[in-house]
Amino acid sequence: MTRFINASDTIVPDAVTGRLGTGEADHVTRIDGFNDIRVVTRQSPDPSRVAVISGGGSGHEPAHAGFVGAGMLTAAAAGDVFASPTVDAVLAAILAVTGEGGCLLIIKNYTGDRLNFGLAAERAKHRGLDVEIVVVADDIALGQDIDPRGLAGTLFAHKVAGYHADRDAPLATVKHHVQTALARTASIGVALSSCDPLTQPLSGQPAQPEIGLGIHGEPGAERLDLDGAQGAIDAVVERLTPYVDTDAPLALLLNNLGGVSPIEMDILERDLLATELGQRARWLVGPAVLMSSLNMPGFSLSVLALTDELEQALTAEVSPTAWSPAKRAGTTKPKPMPDLGKGHTPAAESEPATEQRLQAVIETLTANRAELDALDAHVGDGDAGTTFATGARAVAQTLNETGLPLASPGPLLAMLGRLAEQHMGGSSGVLLAMLLTTAGNEVGKGKSVVGALQCGVEFMQSCSGAKPGDRTLIDALVPGLETLAHSNDLAAAAQAARDGAAQTQHMAAGVGRSAYLRTESLAGHPDPGAIAVALVFEAVAGAR
Repeated sequence: MTRFINASDTIVPDAVTGRLGTGEADHVTRIDGFNDIRVVTRQSPDPSRVAVISGGGSGHEPAHAGFVGAGMLTAAAAGDVFASPTVDAVLAAILAVTGEGGCLLIIKNYTGDRLNFGLAAERAKHRGLDVEIVVVADDIALGQDIDPRGLAGTLFAHKVAGYHADRDAPLATVKHHVQTALARTASIGVALSSCDPLTQPLSGQPAQPEIGLGIHGEPGAERLDLDGAQGAIDAVVERLTPYVDTDAPLALLLNNLGGVSPIEMDILERDLLATELGQRARWLVGPAVLMSSLNMPGFSLSVLALTDELEQALTAEVSPTAWSPAKRAGTTKPKPMPDLGKGHTPAAESEPATEQRLQAVIETLTANRAELDALDAHVGDGDAGTTFATGARAVAQTLNETGLPLASPGPLLAMLGRLAEQHMGGSSGVLLAMLLTTAGNEVGKGKSVVGALQCGVEFMQSCSGAKPGDRTLIDALVPGLETLAHSNDLAAAAQAARDGAAQTQHMAAGVGRSAYLRTESLAGHPDPGAIAVALVFEAVAGAR
């Protein structure tokens, strides 16, 4: 054991629960729905004010959940470590705190964040909510030729947005002030080495944890065989309990010895509050770096049995900001899970021609899984074909078991978008969900299917930052739809999509995972997403 975690798949929910386990409960809570929905919100947001929502991957603590509160964020959505929160998580955050004042989404300029927050915003707009997005791109390290990333300048956006929102400024004004601040913001970072993933052992760690270490690196009193963060907490609580007054209320001090990441300290806080000592605690100081041993990867726990006078002294305000003010120990009651709008399923309808085309697409994507995976292995992580085939199987299963509204283009497109969102992983799934969901909405407004799909492409581009020539599926999708819009000729559209996909083998990647690869390593390998789009056009054109 070299990490204070319990299991790799519970890192984020454990940490978020731990963060909310004490005095913050008076002001901040979470939405119920763990493990998939990790959203922290203010307890009682004012619906007349602009809700300021941010979020992103975990591992950046205290961002983003740590900045939820008066004067800053109204809510934050947390993804897995270094991974964007899901569309559902972002939508849940929007629905939980947004009222007539509308909301502003502040996101960092990463593909996953732009896609997931963008689709969630579109779904919220479909419900009648007023939603605006600001993308932070303050990194100056990569030069002008690479799309800049969002870094710590995001916190300026949080602060400016929260300040104006809490002073009743309207949404347009809040957004304007944030954009003004970001236009005057730049960031760059430096590090001696990369980080160690939480699910892997730290380099140079002792073979076995020790308890009773000194603050100057002295060896511990004994070595322990521990099982997770809870095992470490149990070990110190067991040894402290005999020294604790059994009748007095307690104050606990959870101290980071310098080398434990904030997300791990949140997990330790959660596990501590679940113990007998934690249940008896009235106040908790920390978790914080209060007495460290350089970067020692460990923690200490101190217990104080309180009298009235000691409690007054402990809780009095002080000016040093390095002190972590004592917080009331306790638990929070989660908010109910918002209705994400997935309960309604359109009635199945028969339409033979549409079904034939859909079956052709399903068969084509399933049959070409290995080919697309092989293409993706050259330019990505080798799972593009599997992703598309998984989506195709989900459509086939739904078609066979419950049916689809084949005679109603709008509901059909929306349903296909929902299936892509639920069953397809990676950026491809979110992109297709954006395309199909937006197209379904636009058909409902009276647009033709082709025109609606073109609107979906525009929305994909606005959220992903991709444009024709960036070596993405858009390079096949745009010419295919444009040809179909002008000629109504499926065969010609399929050829245009195929030509566009073929041209990607000569392009440098502008966005996405391939943008981080050398151009020469991409040459001669077409984009697998573009090839998949061409296959879909060809399947539709050839269906009989």
